Amino acid sequence: MLNLKNMKKLSVTLFTLVLLALSKANAVAQCAMCRGSVESQVSAGDTSVAANLNFGILYLFFTPYLIVGVIALLWYRASKRNVRKIQGSSTFAG
Repeated sequence: MLNLKNMKKLSVTLFTLVLLALSKANAVAQCAMCRGSVESQVSAGDTSVAANLNFGILYLFFTPYLIVGVIALLWYRASKRNVRKIQGSSTFAG
């Protein structure tokens, strides 16, 4: 059975998926524009645009993984700290 909290999470998730699905068409169009620009620059002999574009693609590729990794590390450290705190406070006086 879905309660109000689960319904809110579900609606936010569905809204996000719909938003991502609708924005895909614009992203594909931008890729074609970048490709055309890079091809014209490279054919003219300027390879710095292509190198910068490749760096930008790698930057956009690794940034989400880096953010998730940092959040996971902070979460792991906080959970370890909480476990130590709970273990330290659960000693029994005998």
